[in-house]
Amino acid sequence: MSSKTEEFKDLPTTCISDALSGLTNMDQSIKPVKENLTLCGRAYTVKVRAADNKVVLKAIKEANQGDILVIDAKGFLQNASCGDFIVGLAQTLGLGGIVIDGAIRDLAGIQDMDFPVFCKGTTIAASDKHGTGETNVPISCGNAVIRPGDIIKGDIDGVVVIPQELEEEVLKKAIDKLQKDNLREQKVIGNPEAAKSYIDEQLA
Repeated sequence: MSSKTEEFKDLPTTCISDALSGLTNMDQSIKPVKENLTLCGRAYTVKVRAADNKVVLKAIKEANQGDILVIDAKGFLQNASCGDFIVGLAQTLGLGGIVIDGAIRDLAGIQDMDFPVFCKGTTIAASDKHGTGETNVPISCGNAVIRPGDIIKGDIDGVVVIPQELEEEVLKKAIDKLQKDNLREQKVIGNPEAAKSYIDEQLA
């Protein structure tokens, strides 16, 4: 993991989203297959035709260790973009996770891997392998624009995209937001008088 992605790794998506004014969040239907899974890394993008996942294999081979495979499957839920075997290949080659605007299958097997996979849902049906699609190109995933190399951060709240040209600015704002949130919580939560005072200030 690069130094910059390492700096974002422990920041919650909520603070990063606030730093970006909520403009680069993926659709809220894209969630981790297990609640405790998180991911943070640079995007290696994949654009596929719905129900065709051969190019996903190509991307897994091309991507660098730690990269997040971000798959634009057009939100298609009838056929899986990958199952546990393909996810196992990505894990074996050291990728940092997978985000799919679409479906997976073999949910139990994928959950057992404890490998971060974020998707819209699950299905039973496999995809074809015609090979239509592209890798390492700008895509749309979950209604967010992703370019190769953008930082992708995902946790239980969802997935947010950090554009490369905004990394430093967003990092500073997100850290500041987290520090302010923590300070507010320490002062207010568990203190009834402070809680009432805070609410009065917000309602004034």
